[in-house]
Amino acid sequence: MANPKITFIGAGSSVFAARLITDIVATPGLDSGTFALVDIDADRLDLTRRISEKVIQASAKEWQVVTSTDREELLPGTDYLVNSIEVAGLDCVQPDYEIPFKYGVDQCIGDTIGPGGIFKALRTGPDWLAIVSDTARLAPGAVVMNYTNPMSILTLAAARITDLSVVGLCHSVQGTSRLLADLLEVPYLELEWKCAGINHNAWFTALSHRGTDMYPRLRKRAREPEIYERDPVRFEVMLHLGAFVTESSGHFSEYVPYFRKRPDLVAKYARAGYRGESGFYARNWPQWREAGAAHIRATLNDDVPLDLDRSHEYASYIVEAIELDRPVEIHGNVSNDGAIENLPAGNVEVACRVDAKGVQPSRFGALPEQLAALNRSHMAVHELVVEALLERDREKARLALMLDPLTAAVCSLEEISRMFDEMWAAERPYLTAFE
Repeated sequence: MANPKITFIGAGSSVFAARLITDIVATPGLDSGTFALVDIDADRLDLTRRISEKVIQASAKEWQVVTSTDREELLPGTDYLVNSIEVAGLDCVQPDYEIPFKYGVDQCIGDTIGPGGIFKALRTGPDWLAIVSDTARLAPGAVVMNYTNPMSILTLAAARITDLSVVGLCHSVQGTSRLLADLLEVPYLELEWKCAGINHNAWFTALSHRGTDMYPRLRKRAREPEIYERDPVRFEVMLHLGAFVTESSGHFSEYVPYFRKRPDLVAKYARAGYRGESGFYARNWPQWREAGAAHIRATLNDDVPLDLDRSHEYASYIVEAIELDRPVEIHGNVSNDGAIENLPAGNVEVACRVDAKGVQPSRFGALPEQLAALNRSHMAVHELVVEALLERDREKARLALMLDPLTAAVCSLEEISRMFDEMWAAERPYLTAFE
Protein backbone atom coordinates (compact mmCIF):
# COMPACT_ATOMS: atom_id res chain seq x y z
CA MET A 1 0.00 0.00 0.00
CA ALA A 2 1.35 3.41 -0.98
CA ASN A 3 2.66 5.41 1.96
CA PRO A 4 4.81 8.15 0.40
CA LYS A 5 6.53 11.11 2.01
CA ILE A 6 5.90 14.27 0.01
CA THR A 7 7.95 17.31 0.98
CA PHE A 8 6.82 20.80 0.00
CA ILE A 9 9.54 23.46 -0.10
CA GLY A 10 7.96 26.90 -0.10
CA ALA A 11 4.86 25.49 1.57
CA GLY A 12 3.96 28.96 2.84
CA SER A 13 2.34 29.57 -0.53
CA SER A 14 -0.71 28.25 1.25
CA VAL A 15 -3.27 28.37 -1.56
CA PHE A 16 -1.07 26.45 -3.96
CA ALA A 17 0.23 23.97 -1.39
CA ALA A 18 -3.33 23.33 -0.20
CA ARG A 19 -4.40 22.78 -3.81
CA LEU A 20 -1.79 20.08 -4.39
CA ILE A 21 -2.36 18.46 -1.01
CA THR A 22 -6.10 18.34 -1.69
CA ASP A 23 -5.41 16.73 -5.07
CA ILE A 24 -3.27 14.03 -3.50
CA VAL A 25 -5.72 13.32 -0.69
CA ALA A 26 -8.54 13.15 -3.27
CA THR A 27 -6.69 10.50 -5.31
CA PRO A 28 -8.18 6.99 -4.94
CA GLY A 29 -5.62 4.64 -3.45
CA LEU A 30 -3.42 7.37 -1.96
CA ASP A 31 -4.85 6.88 1.50
CA SER A 32 -1.89 7.47 3.79
CA GLY A 33 1.54 9.00 3.92
CA THR A 34 3.30 12.11 5.18
CA PHE A 35 3.15 15.71 4.03
CA ALA A 36 6.36 17.43 5.13
CA LEU A 37 5.90 21.19 4.92
CA VAL A 38 8.89 23.54 4.83
CA ASP A 39 8.98 27.34 4.70
CA ILE A 40 11.20 30.02 6.18
CA ASP A 41 8.10 32.06 7.12
CA ALA A 42 6.75 30.33 10.23
CA ASP A 43 3.41 32.15 10.19
CA ARG A 44 2.59 31.27 6.60
CA LEU A 45 3.83 27.75 7.19
CA ASP A 46 1.43 27.34 10.10
CA LEU A 47 -1.46 28.52 7.91
CA THR A 48 -0.65 25.79 5.40
CA ARG A 49 -0.38 23.21 8.18
CA ARG A 50 -3.83 24.11 9.48
CA ILE A 51 -5.57 23.96 6.10
CA SER A 52 -3.78 20.70 5.25
CA GLU A 53 -4.98 19.11 8.47
CA LYS A 54 -8.52 20.32 7.79
CA VAL A 55 -8.47 18.73 4.32
CA ILE A 56 -7.16 15.45 5.72
CA GLN A 57 -9.75 15.42 8.50
CA ALA A 58 -12.56 15.97 5.99
CA SER A 59 -11.24 13.12 3.82
CA ALA A 60 -11.07 10.61 6.68
CA LYS A 61 -7.74 9.39 5.28
CA GLU A 62 -4.60 8.71 7.30
CA TRP A 63 -2.14 11.31 6.09
CA GLN A 64 0.16 12.98 8.60
CA VAL A 65 1.51 16.53 8.52
CA VAL A 66 4.90 17.60 9.85
CA THR A 67 6.43 21.07 9.53
CA SER A 68 9.79 22.79 9.88
CA THR A 69 11.55 25.99 8.90
CA ASP A 70 14.69 23.89 8.32
CA ARG A 71 14.49 21.71 5.21
CA GLU A 72 17.36 19.47 6.29
CA GLU A 73 15.20 18.29 9.18
CA LEU A 74 12.47 16.96 6.86
CA LEU A 75 14.26 16.01 3.63
CA PRO A 76 15.47 12.54 4.74
CA GLY A 77 13.08 9.87 3.52
CA THR A 78 11.42 12.14 0.99
CA ASP A 79 9.93 10.31 -1.99
CA TYR A 80 8.64 13.40 -3.79
CA LEU A 81 9.78 16.99 -3.46
CA VAL A 82 7.52 19.83 -4.61
CA ASN A 83 9.20 23.20 -5.06
CA SER A 84 7.17 26.41 -4.97
CA ILE A 85 9.59 28.91 -3.41
CA GLU A 86 9.38 32.66 -3.93
CA VAL A 87 12.54 34.67 -3.30
CA ALA A 88 12.19 38.39 -2.54
CA GLY A 89 9.08 38.67 -4.70
CA LEU A 90 7.36 41.36 -2.65
CA ASP A 91 10.48 43.52 -2.56
CA CYS A 92 11.42 43.11 -6.21
CA VAL A 93 8.16 42.96 -8.16
CA GLN A 94 8.13 46.74 -8.62
CA PRO A 95 11.74 47.19 -9.86
CA ASP A 96 11.29 44.13 -12.09
CA TYR A 97 8.57 46.10 -13.90
CA GLU A 98 9.28 49.78 -13.37
CA ILE A 99 12.96 49.94 -14.33
CA PRO A 100 12.52 48.15 -17.68
CA PHE A 101 9.43 50.29 -18.37
CA LYS A 102 11.62 53.42 -18.15
CA TYR A 103 13.59 51.97 -21.06
CA GLY A 104 10.48 51.14 -23.07
CA VAL A 105 10.30 47.44 -22.17
CA ASP A 106 6.62 47.03 -21.32
CA GLN A 107 5.91 43.81 -19.39
CA CYS A 108 2.54 42.35 -18.42
CA ILE A 109 3.73 39.56 -16.09
CA GLY A 110 7.53 39.65 -16.22
CA ASP A 111 8.33 36.60 -14.11
CA THR A 112 9.58 34.07 -16.64
CA ILE A 113 11.55 35.85 -19.35
CA GLY A 114 12.56 39.40 -20.16
CA PRO A 115 14.17 41.66 -17.55
CA GLY A 116 11.79 40.62 -14.78
CA GLY A 117 12.12 36.92 -15.49
CA ILE A 118 15.90 37.01 -15.78
CA PHE A 119 16.28 38.85 -12.48
CA LYS A 120 13.82 36.52 -10.81
CA ALA A 121 16.05 33.65 -11.96
CA LEU A 122 19.12 35.37 -10.54
CA ARG A 123 17.40 35.84 -7.17
CA THR A 124 15.80 32.41 -7.04
CA GLY A 125 18.42 30.21 -8.69
CA PRO A 126 21.02 30.08 -5.90
CA ASP A 127 18.45 29.05 -3.28
CA TRP A 128 16.90 26.55 -5.68
CA LEU A 129 20.23 24.94 -6.49
CA ALA A 130 20.98 24.64 -2.78
CA ILE A 131 17.63 22.86 -2.31
CA VAL A 132 18.44 20.47 -5.16
CA SER A 133 21.89 19.73 -3.70
CA ASP A 134 20.43 19.06 -0.26
CA THR A 135 17.80 16.78 -1.77
CA ALA A 136 20.41 14.79 -3.68
CA ARG A 137 22.38 14.36 -0.45
CA LEU A 138 19.52 13.60 1.94
CA ALA A 139 16.88 12.04 -0.33
CA PRO A 140 18.71 10.62 -3.35
CA GLY A 141 15.69 8.66 -4.56
CA ALA A 142 13.29 11.60 -4.60
CA VAL A 143 11.33 12.70 -7.66
CA VAL A 144 11.64 16.49 -7.81
CA MET A 145 8.69 18.51 -9.13
CA ASN A 146 9.43 22.17 -9.75
CA TYR A 147 6.54 24.63 -9.94
CA THR A 148 8.55 27.84 -9.47
CA ASN A 149 9.10 30.25 -12.35
CA PRO A 150 11.11 30.89 -14.41
CA MET A 151 10.29 27.25 -15.10
CA SER A 152 12.65 26.46 -17.98
CA ILE A 153 15.66 28.19 -16.45
CA LEU A 154 15.32 26.69 -12.99
CA THR A 155 14.56 23.18 -14.21
CA LEU A 156 17.48 23.28 -16.64
CA ALA A 157 19.81 24.52 -13.90
CA ALA A 158 18.77 21.64 -11.65
CA ALA A 159 19.35 19.09 -14.40
CA ARG A 160 22.90 20.40 -14.81
CA ILE A 161 23.90 19.66 -11.20
CA THR A 162 22.08 16.46 -10.27
CA ASP A 163 21.13 12.98 -11.38
CA LEU A 164 17.80 13.27 -9.54
CA SER A 165 14.63 12.89 -11.57
CA VAL A 166 13.59 16.52 -12.02
CA VAL A 167 10.48 17.62 -13.90
CA GLY A 168 9.09 21.13 -14.24
CA LEU A 169 5.31 21.37 -14.01
CA CYS A 170 2.88 23.98 -15.26
CA HIS A 171 -0.83 24.07 -16.04
CA SER A 172 -0.78 25.92 -19.36
CA VAL A 173 -1.09 22.78 -21.51
CA GLN A 174 -4.04 21.46 -19.50
CA GLY A 175 -5.74 24.85 -19.47
CA THR A 176 -5.15 25.67 -23.12
CA SER A 177 -6.27 22.28 -24.39
CA ARG A 178 -9.54 22.75 -22.53
CA LEU A 179 -9.85 26.28 -23.91
CA LEU A 180 -9.41 24.93 -27.43
CA ALA A 181 -12.14 22.34 -26.91
CA ASP A 182 -14.41 25.15 -25.77
CA LEU A 183 -13.53 27.36 -28.74
CA LEU A 184 -14.09 24.48 -31.13
CA GLU A 185 -17.30 23.43 -29.35
CA VAL A 186 -16.30 19.78 -29.05
CA PRO A 187 -16.18 17.56 -25.95
CA TYR A 188 -12.76 17.80 -24.34
CA LEU A 189 -12.22 14.06 -24.20
CA GLU A 190 -12.90 13.81 -27.94
CA LEU A 191 -10.35 16.46 -28.93
CA GLU A 192 -7.10 14.93 -30.18
CA TRP A 193 -3.98 17.06 -30.12
CA LYS A 194 -0.21 17.17 -30.08
CA CYS A 195 1.72 19.82 -28.19
CA ALA A 196 5.44 20.49 -27.74
CA GLY A 197 7.94 23.32 -27.39
CA ILE A 198 9.20 25.07 -24.28
CA ASN A 199 7.28 26.17 -21.22
CA HIS A 200 4.75 28.92 -22.03
CA ASN A 201 5.90 28.60 -25.65
CA ALA A 202 4.61 25.14 -26.50
CA TRP A 203 2.67 24.70 -29.71
CA PHE A 204 -0.46 22.76 -30.55
CA THR A 205 0.80 21.39 -33.84
CA ALA A 206 -2.24 19.17 -34.44
CA LEU A 207 -5.90 19.49 -33.48
CA SER A 208 -8.50 17.00 -34.67
CA HIS A 209 -11.93 15.67 -33.78
CA ARG A 210 -13.07 12.27 -35.00
CA GLY A 211 -10.47 12.35 -37.74
CA THR A 212 -11.22 15.90 -38.91
CA ASP A 213 -8.56 18.62 -38.77
CA MET A 214 -9.90 21.35 -36.47
CA TYR A 215 -7.49 24.12 -37.44
CA PRO A 216 -9.64 25.39 -40.35
CA ARG A 217 -12.54 25.81 -37.91
CA LEU A 218 -10.30 27.49 -35.31
CA ARG A 219 -8.99 29.96 -37.90
CA LYS A 220 -12.54 30.75 -38.94
CA ARG A 221 -13.60 31.29 -35.35
CA ALA A 222 -10.56 33.52 -34.72
CA ARG A 223 -11.91 35.97 -37.31
CA GLU A 224 -15.15 36.41 -35.36
CA PRO A 225 -14.67 39.67 -33.37
CA GLU A 226 -16.14 38.39 -30.12
CA ILE A 227 -13.93 35.28 -30.25
CA TYR A 228 -10.82 37.20 -31.30
CA GLU A 229 -11.20 39.51 -28.31
CA ARG A 230 -10.86 36.59 -25.93
CA ASP A 231 -7.20 36.04 -26.92
CA PRO A 232 -5.94 38.62 -29.44
CA VAL A 233 -2.23 37.85 -29.31
CA ARG A 234 -2.60 34.08 -29.44
CA PHE A 235 -4.98 34.33 -32.38
CA GLU A 236 -2.60 36.68 -34.21
CA VAL A 237 0.23 34.20 -33.70
CA MET A 238 -1.89 31.30 -34.90
CA LEU A 239 -3.17 33.13 -37.96
CA HIS A 240 0.33 34.20 -39.03
CA LEU A 241 2.59 31.42 -37.76
CA GLY A 242 0.28 28.44 -37.96
CA ALA A 243 -0.23 27.12 -34.42
CA PHE A 244 -1.95 28.04 -31.16
CA VAL A 245 0.44 28.58 -28.24
CA THR A 246 0.03 27.49 -24.64
CA GLU A 247 0.45 30.75 -22.75
CA SER A 248 -2.11 33.54 -22.32
CA SER A 249 -2.09 36.54 -24.65
CA GLY A 250 -0.63 38.93 -22.12
CA HIS A 251 2.20 36.70 -20.99
CA PHE A 252 3.01 35.41 -24.47
CA SER A 253 3.14 38.97 -25.83
CA GLU A 254 6.30 39.40 -23.71
CA TYR A 255 8.03 36.42 -25.33
CA VAL A 256 8.14 37.74 -28.89
CA PRO A 257 9.14 41.05 -30.48
CA TYR A 258 5.86 41.71 -32.29
CA PHE A 259 3.33 43.12 -29.83
CA ARG A 260 4.89 45.31 -27.12
CA LYS A 261 7.82 47.18 -28.68
CA ARG A 262 5.80 50.36 -29.42
CA PRO A 263 2.95 52.03 -27.55
CA ASP A 264 0.72 51.83 -30.62
CA LEU A 265 1.20 48.05 -30.77
CA VAL A 266 0.44 47.68 -27.07
CA ALA A 267 -2.73 49.72 -27.62
CA LYS A 268 -3.69 47.57 -30.60
CA TYR A 269 -3.08 44.10 -29.15
CA ALA A 270 -3.12 44.36 -25.34
CA ARG A 271 -6.29 44.11 -23.30
CA ALA A 272 -7.07 44.21 -19.59
CA GLY A 273 -5.69 41.67 -17.15
CA TYR A 274 -3.95 38.56 -18.40
CA ARG A 275 -4.65 39.59 -21.97
CA GLY A 276 -1.80 42.10 -21.87
CA GLU A 277 -2.30 44.88 -19.33
CA SER A 278 0.93 46.74 -18.62
CA GLY A 279 2.28 45.99 -15.17
CA PHE A 280 -0.62 43.68 -14.39
CA TYR A 281 1.47 41.35 -12.23
CA ALA A 282 3.47 44.08 -10.51
CA ARG A 283 0.37 46.01 -9.49
CA ASN A 284 -1.68 43.04 -8.36
CA TRP A 285 0.55 40.22 -7.12
CA PRO A 286 1.05 41.53 -3.56
CA GLN A 287 -2.72 41.87 -3.17
CA TRP A 288 -3.33 38.44 -4.71
CA ARG A 289 -0.90 36.95 -2.21
CA GLU A 290 -2.74 38.43 0.76
CA ALA A 291 -6.14 37.60 -0.74
CA GLY A 292 -5.04 33.98 -1.01
CA ALA A 293 -4.05 33.87 2.63
CA ALA A 294 -7.36 35.54 3.57
CA HIS A 295 -9.22 32.87 1.61
CA ILE A 296 -7.41 30.13 3.52
CA ARG A 297 -8.25 31.79 6.84
CA ALA A 298 -11.90 32.08 5.79
CA THR A 299 -11.91 28.39 4.88
CA LEU A 300 -10.45 27.50 8.26
CA ASN A 301 -13.22 29.51 9.90
CA ASP A 302 -15.86 27.75 7.79
CA ASP A 303 -16.84 31.06 6.18
CA VAL A 304 -16.26 29.52 2.74
CA PRO A 305 -16.70 25.84 1.85
CA LEU A 306 -13.73 23.49 1.79
CA ASP A 307 -12.84 22.44 -1.75
CA LEU A 308 -12.14 18.70 -1.80
CA ASP A 309 -12.21 18.17 -5.58
CA ARG A 310 -9.16 17.07 -7.54
CA SER A 311 -7.75 19.60 -9.98
CA HIS A 312 -5.82 19.18 -13.25
CA GLU A 313 -2.44 20.04 -11.69
CA TYR A 314 -0.02 17.26 -12.53
CA ALA A 315 1.57 16.55 -9.13
CA SER A 316 -1.08 14.15 -7.82
CA TYR A 317 -1.15 12.26 -11.12
CA ILE A 318 2.61 11.77 -10.97
CA VAL A 319 2.44 10.42 -7.42
CA GLU A 320 -0.49 8.17 -8.34
CA ALA A 321 1.23 6.85 -11.46
CA ILE A 322 4.48 6.01 -9.69
CA GLU A 323 3.09 4.76 -6.36
CA LEU A 324 0.21 2.73 -7.78
CA ASP A 325 1.63 2.01 -11.26
CA ARG A 326 -1.30 3.68 -12.98
CA PRO A 327 0.23 5.02 -16.21
CA VAL A 328 -0.64 8.57 -17.18
CA GLU A 329 0.51 11.08 -19.79
CA ILE A 330 1.52 14.55 -18.65
CA HIS A 331 3.31 17.41 -20.38
CA GLY A 332 6.46 18.02 -18.40
CA ASN A 333 9.51 20.24 -18.63
CA VAL A 334 12.52 17.99 -19.07
CA SER A 335 15.98 17.94 -20.61
CA ASN A 336 15.88 17.66 -24.39
CA ASP A 337 17.60 14.38 -25.10
CA GLY A 338 16.33 14.24 -28.68
CA ALA A 339 12.67 14.65 -27.75
CA ILE A 340 12.36 17.64 -30.10
CA GLU A 341 14.81 17.07 -32.91
CA ASN A 342 15.30 20.66 -34.04
CA LEU A 343 15.77 22.23 -30.60
CA PRO A 344 19.07 22.24 -28.68
CA ALA A 345 19.87 20.29 -25.54
CA GLY A 346 18.09 22.61 -23.13
CA ASN A 347 14.77 22.33 -21.32
CA VAL A 348 11.69 21.46 -23.37
CA GLU A 349 8.02 20.78 -22.66
CA VAL A 350 6.81 17.50 -24.15
CA ALA A 351 4.43 14.64 -23.48
CA CYS A 352 5.81 12.27 -20.83
CA ARG A 353 4.62 8.84 -19.78
CA VAL A 354 4.60 8.36 -16.02
CA ASP A 355 4.34 4.94 -14.38
CA ALA A 356 6.15 2.92 -11.73
CA LYS A 357 9.38 3.50 -13.68
CA GLY A 358 9.08 7.27 -13.24
CA VAL A 359 8.80 10.17 -15.70
CA GLN A 360 9.74 9.18 -19.25
CA PRO A 361 9.76 11.86 -21.98
CA SER A 362 8.28 10.95 -25.34
CA ARG A 363 9.90 11.70 -28.67
CA PHE A 364 7.95 14.37 -30.50
CA GLY A 365 10.03 14.77 -33.65
CA ALA A 366 10.62 18.16 -35.26
CA LEU A 367 8.59 21.33 -34.77
CA PRO A 368 7.71 23.47 -37.79
CA GLU A 369 10.81 25.59 -38.30
CA GLN A 370 9.18 28.98 -37.62
CA LEU A 371 8.01 27.71 -34.22
CA ALA A 372 11.31 26.05 -33.39
CA ALA A 373 13.11 29.31 -34.24
CA LEU A 374 11.07 31.24 -31.68
CA ASN A 375 11.80 28.56 -29.08
CA ARG A 376 15.52 28.57 -29.86
CA SER A 377 15.76 32.33 -29.26
CA HIS A 378 14.56 31.75 -25.71
CA MET A 379 16.67 28.68 -25.13
CA ALA A 380 19.77 30.80 -25.80
CA VAL A 381 18.67 33.16 -23.03
CA HIS A 382 17.98 30.20 -20.74
CA GLU A 383 21.44 28.78 -21.39
CA LEU A 384 23.22 32.02 -20.54
CA VAL A 385 21.22 32.52 -17.34
CA VAL A 386 21.94 28.95 -16.25
CA GLU A 387 25.65 29.48 -16.93
CA ALA A 388 25.44 32.71 -14.92
CA LEU A 389 23.90 30.81 -12.01
CA LEU A 390 26.31 27.88 -12.08
CA GLU A 391 29.40 30.04 -12.53
CA ARG A 392 28.15 32.99 -10.44
CA ASP A 393 28.91 35.13 -13.47
CA ARG A 394 27.10 38.47 -13.52
CA GLU A 395 28.27 39.28 -17.03
CA LYS A 396 26.65 36.21 -18.56
CA ALA A 397 23.36 37.38 -17.04
CA ARG A 398 23.89 40.74 -18.75
CA LEU A 399 24.45 38.96 -22.08
CA ALA A 400 21.26 36.97 -21.55
CA LEU A 401 19.27 40.19 -21.25
CA MET A 402 20.86 41.47 -24.46
CA LEU A 403 19.46 38.43 -26.28
CA ASP A 404 15.94 38.65 -24.86
CA PRO A 405 13.62 39.05 -27.89
CA LEU A 406 11.40 41.86 -26.57
CA THR A 407 14.22 43.78 -24.86
CA ALA A 408 16.37 43.60 -28.00
CA ALA A 409 13.45 44.83 -30.12
CA VAL A 410 13.15 47.96 -27.97
CA CYS A 411 16.62 48.88 -26.73
CA SER A 412 20.15 49.33 -27.95
CA LEU A 413 22.94 47.26 -26.44
CA GLU A 414 24.12 50.25 -24.42
CA GLU A 415 20.60 50.85 -23.09
CA ILE A 416 20.23 47.21 -22.13
CA SER A 417 23.52 47.32 -20.26
CA ARG A 418 22.42 50.43 -18.34
CA MET A 419 19.05 48.82 -17.55
CA PHE A 420 20.82 45.73 -16.26
CA ASP A 421 23.06 47.78 -13.96
CA GLU A 422 20.11 49.78 -12.64
CA MET A 423 18.12 46.62 -11.87
CA TRP A 424 21.19 45.04 -10.26
CA ALA A 425 21.63 48.05 -7.97
CA ALA A 426 17.95 48.03 -7.00
CA GLU A 427 17.91 44.30 -6.22
CA ARG A 428 21.47 43.91 -4.95
CA PRO A 429 20.47 42.76 -1.43
CA TYR A 430 18.98 39.64 -3.05
CA LEU A 431 21.88 38.95 -5.42
CA THR A 432 24.58 38.30 -2.82
CA ALA A 433 25.37 34.89 -4.30
CA PHE A 434 27.19 36.73 -7.10
CA GLU A 435 29.44 38.79 -4.86
